[in-house]
Amino acid sequence: MTIQAHDPNSYQGIWVWVEQEAGKAHSVSWELLGQARRLAGPLGAAVTAVVLGAGVEALAQQAIAYGADTVYLADDPTLAAFRLEPYAALLGKLVREHKPEILLLGATTRGRDLSAAVAADLETGVAADCTGLSLELGPRLLQQVRPIYGGNVLAIVTTAQQRPQIASVRPRVFELPAADPARTGQVVRVAAVLPEAEIPTRVLEVVSEEGGVNLTEAKVIVSGGRGVGSAEGFKPLQELADLLGGAVGASRSAVDQGWISYPHQVGQTGVTVRPDLYIACGISGAIQHAAGMRGSRYIVAINKDPEAPIFGFADYGVVGDLKVIVPALTRALREKMGK
Repeated sequence: MTIQAHDPNSYQGIWVWVEQEAGKAHSVSWELLGQARRLAGPLGAAVTAVVLGAGVEALAQQAIAYGADTVYLADDPTLAAFRLEPYAALLGKLVREHKPEILLLGATTRGRDLSAAVAADLETGVAADCTGLSLELGPRLLQQVRPIYGGNVLAIVTTAQQRPQIASVRPRVFELPAADPARTGQVVRVAAVLPEAEIPTRVLEVVSEEGGVNLTEAKVIVSGGRGVGSAEGFKPLQELADLLGGAVGASRSAVDQGWISYPHQVGQTGVTVRPDLYIACGISGAIQHAAGMRGSRYIVAINKDPEAPIFGFADYGVVGDLKVIVPALTRALREKMGK
């Protein structure tokens, strides 16, 4: 198969897919609208949001408040639950008709699927799991930064000839912009393209995992690294996290040791987080881990090694044995909180 190069000059504007579930938008969608506005300025481009679902009209106005100039809104029963076929068919059709030069999606389970399907349909490239975006203005190239080789190298990916330039971006790598309810924009209603009878999949039931971890939404994260020493060593961290209403994170080394499961991993090869408080216990602060948590509002580091790199960017540091300090901190907080 021969793929013809697209004419970049015929593509204009930056689009963001607004991911939602039960009418509530994933925060990465608003983060990406903030980035779209930043990128649009130098390009002199408009920002467009695409909202697909059922009972999602309110999200159109939210998208405008977060930076969209135009919203394409498809409110249809066939789009109520995320299914790749109807979502990809409609998004691909809209992109083909209106030709945005950049399309941004969250690097979530759904966003990864949708970005790949749309890119294949449009015969263009996609950079997955990006952690940074910038512009090369002359050729209007999107510089898409993503970790490779286990997070040891950051690659800059560009889509030189094909359009649109598609990137899926990790949640929480960019700050959530402030919504402006006074912003105005245009809402354009569009119809779904696949009737129910032509959609090969059905959603019979949605099952929520009990005890699952959601680090990207946590306000407090207590994270452990190699210094924790064992799976048993994570129990005091869990106790502290539970007391603070937070979640337990981990460095790659702790996950590689099998002490805790991968969904807890923070860093370039895990998730990017921006909690109000990040307590790093026995974590050296290697660049791969730091890349995933330096956006935290406050970082507290507990480490035996006074020369550990994490003390170079932590807001507060405690030099000592975490196996003594963490239980002592938990006891003091229980007393202070009356629990």
